[in-house]
Amino acid sequence: MISVPKYRAYRNKKILDFAKGEPCQLCGRNDGTTVAAHSDLIEDGKGVGIKASDHCIAYLCSGCHLAYDRHEISQEEFHRAMKRTWKIILDNGILS
Repeated sequence: MISVPKYRAYRNKKILDFAKGEPCQLCGRNDGTTVAAHSDLIEDGKGVGIKASDHCIAYLCSGCHLAYDRHEISQEEFHRAMKRTWKIILDNGILS
């Protein structure tokens, strides 16, 4: 029998906390509600009661986050926001 290693999600509080005060990477709003929204794709580590890995996030305001959770925002839009989010994280030296 082949042993498959258990999936371990990547977690990083620094990149999650940095969302506070950043503008939404979808709509540009900067109303103080921005958080690190996690992908809802299984291949990103999402499961029942399990958030995707922290490397699969986009900084979204509460309105865009709710719209994403309701599937009103496409995965393509989320992916673009995720790429912009990672540019912010790297440009600000949060990770090197």
